[in-house]
Amino acid sequence: MNEMSDVIHKQTILVIDDKPENLSIINALLKEFYYVKVSTSGVDGLKVAQSLPQPSLILLDIMMPDIDGYEVCRQLKANPVTENIPVIFLTAKIHMEDEQRGFDVGAVDYIVKPISPPIVLARVQTHLFLSDQRRFLEYQVEQRTREIALIQDVTIFALASLAETRDNETGNHIRRTQTYVKLLAEKLCETPRYAAMLTPTVIDMYYKSAPLHDIGKVGIPDRILLKPGPLSEDEYAIMKNHSKLGASALIEAEKLIGRKNNFLQYAREIAMWHHEYWDGSGYPDGLSGENIPLSARLMAIADVYDALISERVYKGPIAHDIAVQMMVEERGTHFDPDIIDAFVAIQDKFKQVAEQYADHRNE
Repeated sequence: MNEMSDVIHKQTILVIDDKPENLSIINALLKEFYYVKVSTSGVDGLKVAQSLPQPSLILLDIMMPDIDGYEVCRQLKANPVTENIPVIFLTAKIHMEDEQRGFDVGAVDYIVKPISPPIVLARVQTHLFLSDQRRFLEYQVEQRTREIALIQDVTIFALASLAETRDNETGNHIRRTQTYVKLLAEKLCETPRYAAMLTPTVIDMYYKSAPLHDIGKVGIPDRILLKPGPLSEDEYAIMKNHSKLGASALIEAEKLIGRKNNFLQYAREIAMWHHEYWDGSGYPDGLSGENIPLSARLMAIADVYDALISERVYKGPIAHDIAVQMMVEERGTHFDPDIIDAFVAIQDKFKQVAEQYADHRNE
């Protein structure tokens, strides 16, 4: 088997020791089973540890003239490129405090010189196996986490689509509004006032929870939800109840979990209060100003813009420019001034999203 085949089929071991005779002994011991890299100094060893093929395990001497093995190990563990490579110390130090110091800087094992070949081979094999198992488990957890996240996203979209379907809407309304919310949040977080509040994680939560803003519509009778003309005062009162119905369902979901859940909290805020007005004249609770959760204030602009530019059973679509003008006129009354300013600044992106996810009712 040539050297390139060895690299492909064998795991790589890096041996760092300033004594050439020690390197020769360990290389002779390991080369039949592993591809062996050697280094005669700590500084060089740190470089070799990052080169390809990257070692699966490092055997590291402690007493070296440039930097000792403890410092080499500390730097290996501080570097994201090498932090997960297991390190076994090879040393003549036999005191308990020396061993403890080795474990404290991140080593997984400690082999005392003069080495015993069976012990070295057994320890190397054991820690390579453990490292492989750890990586496999991490991969499994990552895959499972992605699967759960995907199932959550699909379930949310399906539930939201159910509510929108009853309202003669399409799934594109959901995609548009959640994208609008994300665009607004990303624009706002550019300002110092909102930078700490709107972290990437929070923005992602807003994006994922936004589709549930009208989930309460499933509890509104068709005679009201699908009425082609203006609603009567009594009918409008029933329609407004959809915000509380949606929030109540999400509160029950929180109770089932039994602990605080940021995703459900944001979804509940959006469902409950995205019809509140900045001046306090909205519903269901007449909240005003910053008493309205930020998530709901963002959703208010996303939802109104989409309602204006889209066809409804009771109205035709309004052109983008006219919709923007109408919304700007409600700055400080219906809408948070900061968010409406952000909306105006990125209105072209809103228009692009509306075109990208346009409704095609004849399909």
